[in-house]
Formats: sequence, structure tokens, C-alpha cells
Amino acid sequence: MRFSLRFSRIAGLVICMSGASWLLSSLAAQSAAQARILVYTRNYTPDGKGYVHDNIAASVAAIRKMGQESGFTVDASDDPGVFTDGNLRQFAALVFSNSNNQAFSDDAQRDAFKRYIEAGGGFVGLHSASGSERDWPYFWSVLGGKFVAHPRQQPFAVRVLDPDFAAVKGVPAQFTWTDECYFLDHLNPGIHPVLITDRTKLATEPMTIDVTKFPVDLPLAWYQEFDGGREFYLALGHNKEDYANPLLYGIIKNGILWAMKPGR
Repeated sequence: MRFSLRFSRIAGLVICMSGASWLLSSLAAQSAAQARILVYTRNYTPDGKGYVHDNIAASVAAIRKMGQESGFTVDASDDPGVFTDGNLRQFAALVFSNSNNQAFSDDAQRDAFKRYIEAGGGFVGLHSASGSERDWPYFWSVLGGKFVAHPRQQPFAVRVLDPDFAAVKGVPAQFTWTDECYFLDHLNPGIHPVLITDRTKLATEPMTIDVTKFPVDLPLAWYQEFDGGREFYLALGHNKEDYANPLLYGIIKNGILWAMKPGR
């Protein structure tokens, strides 16, 4: 009888553990399906003269659609007050979509951003995000570089350098794109370029910078794993219509999904 009772207790414990395991798996699945990202769009200068892209609304709408398709929730804001430790914990990735100039209003927000990256958070920068926080070297390192200038908008050839990277899988090996071709400096040595263009083929006048100081294979998109986080940057995306273009849409969507979770 004692054996029977003991067996019954053990069986009950196994069933209970089995149930707990199923519950944890179920919660994990729900958590993955309900992942959240923050799309951040702030552009601020004290004199109010900073350039604000008219593509912001289109980019946010496109990313919301991506979330509906891929099972993640999108919060959008231009309020730097969202950068607190408690609030950032809920996000699998931060997407700086055409933000520019001052992204944060104080150092406490910058510290929260830094801790988020150090804790393994995902980060995606789109187009003019490389012009955000121009006086903060840590942000340049996270994004992978710092905006310097661009020539007039024009068509140029874009080549896929790393076709195995998630964001550009299935993208044609070379395609023509019309955009502002961004020149960035302070490039983080750890970046892995995935899209490039030949800067010698660009019409760069009347730019005042010395373009010969930039790589001939000018990087337009890259990924890295820096300071604990996972970061992807795409310099393309000036025109609001492009966020409905399947090519750009797919690159952004797959770049966000890569930044959100482990695995290349």
C-alpha cells in the first residue's frame, strides 16, 4: 500500500511537471507571437531647423503591416520619454525609422538606451537614423557609422555583398535604385556590409566633402553584433513611395526579424 501511495505521488509529480513544461512552452510560444518592437521617429534641434523626412508616416505604416504579417506588435513614438529601463524591457527591437538630430533629451535616456543594447536588445536604423545623436560616439557605434553627406538623388547600382544574410536573402545580386546615396564615416570596424555601391559611378558634385576618403565599395546596409546587441542599418529609403516597394519592404522586414531574435 505504501508503494502504491508512493508510486501515485511520483506519477502525480511527473504529470504535474509535464503540465508545467507544456505551460512554459505554451507561454514561450505566446511570448514569441506577441513580441513587441518600438518604432522611434524623433527629429529635434533646438532651433527647429532640422530636416524632417516626409517618409516617416509611410515607414511606420509599412512596419505596422510587417508586424501584422509576422506576428509582432508595433508601438510608434517620437517621445524620448519612452527611453526608461522599465519601458524598454518589453521590446524585442528598437527601430529608429528616419529619426534625425537629437534622439534623446537627456543623459538618463541615453543611459537607458545603452543598457538596453548591453542587455542584448535588437536595433534597426533606417535611412536618416544615421544622422541621429551626431555628438554621441556610442550611438554611432551602435548604428555602425555617422552620416556625413549625400549627393543629389539619382539612380545607382546596388550590389548584394552577403546574399546569405537574412535581410537580403532572395534579393537580386544587383539592382538599380534611385535614392540619396549616404556617405557615412566613423564606421564601426565590426560591421558586416551586405549592400554596397561603387562610389566612383556616382555624380557627387556639388558635394563639398572629399569623397575619395570613403570606400570605393560604399556600404549601404550592414549588420553587426555590438556591445551585446544585434544591429542592422539600411541607408536606403528616402522616398516615401519606396516603403511600398516589395524589395525595400522585404529588406526592412527581414532585417527587423533578424534583430529581434538570435540566429543568422
